[in-house]
Amino acid sequence: MFDFFSPEKLQQYAILAPGLLMALVCHEVAHGYVAYLLGDPTAKSQGRLTLNPIRHLDPIGTLAFFFVHFGWAKPVPVNPGYFKDPRKGMLLTALAGPGINFLLAAAFATVIHILISIEFTTGGMAEKIIVPLYLISQAAVFVNLILGVFNLIPIPPLDGSNVLAYFLPRQLAYKYMSLSRYGFIILIGIIIAGQYTGVSLVGRIILPTVQAMTRLLGLN
Repeated sequence: MFDFFSPEKLQQYAILAPGLLMALVCHEVAHGYVAYLLGDPTAKSQGRLTLNPIRHLDPIGTLAFFFVHFGWAKPVPVNPGYFKDPRKGMLLTALAGPGINFLLAAAFATVIHILISIEFTTGGMAEKIIVPLYLISQAAVFVNLILGVFNLIPIPPLDGSNVLAYFLPRQLAYKYMSLSRYGFIILIGIIIAGQYTGVSLVGRIILPTVQAMTRLLGLN
């Protein structure tokens, strides 16, 4: 029987939710805001340049949070036709999402360093505030790094595909980006294949990169 609302699960949700929600919302807002600065009003006209999570949550992505402790938001619409240089505009817009996740990870890492420098009495009120903040910040660092690194994988429609497309010849970039409709099928296929070949996308690429970045932030 599923125990989605057991005390242990509720505690896990409380620790993971703030960082994940902030990571997803800020990721999408960053895409939309950079696109807006470059001349694309699409996200603003649809009310997506807001930190209100309700405007960004995806129903299936929200449900996934309760099953796998991870989720996703609705992609912010971007129309490169508004950009003076569409290829460069898509590059900058794509980099904005992972970029804000890495900045958030650094910010939460700073909070952790501040918290561990504070002395407190075991069982006191300070402990009841500092320990939860520490756990939430720790989860937020990990979630933001995972989201940032994952989105830089060059598989359409992930952000990394727009980064790679910028450096490809125009015709090749067009054919490459046309794979977007099959992107998640390809991604799932790679993940499933990794289970049988031992070459795991998460284990070989994402987690080692996240661990290296975590060490750069001075955390274990």
